[in-house]
Amino acid sequence: MKIKNQLAIFFVLMIIWILINNSLDLEVLGVGFILSLSLAFIFGRRTNVLDEFKFTPKAFFYTGVYLLVFFWDLVKSNIHVALIVLKPSLPINPGIVKTKTVLKSKMARMILTNSITLTPGTLTVDIEDDILYIHWIDVKSEDIDVATEKIVKKFEKILVKIYG
Repeated sequence: MKIKNQLAIFFVLMIIWILINNSLDLEVLGVGFILSLSLAFIFGRRTNVLDEFKFTPKAFFYTGVYLLVFFWDLVKSNIHVALIVLKPSLPINPGIVKTKTVLKSKMARMILTNSITLTPGTLTVDIEDDILYIHWIDVKSEDIDVATEKIVKKFEKILVKIYG
């Protein structure tokens, strides 16, 4: 499985290289190829987090769907937090809520918790088995099912399709 990790790292690094340099010149691609290949060879043998990713058309499709859902939620959350900052009289109720996840994959859990943390107004504080503790800027409910529905489910339902 290490070759799969190395290939995944290589392709991700190569795409990042192309995006950063904004060039398809042969020299730029050559340097990116050598650097990406070297880093993939060095680090791909030592990582196992990509073992769980399935390189199937379905996984790539739902990864695109996930990114759209994430970016939409990111925009909505940014607007909500900006309104709180611009108008401090808006009532907020910060606190830590307990949520549940059905995800078993380490990679899926990592993506879920990072997505929650990157979304303004929420921060993943701790994980214990299938329980996530999340700091929420405006706690709507301390009930675990309601909090899970409002914070976790929108991401989780797509990640389940990618990681099982």
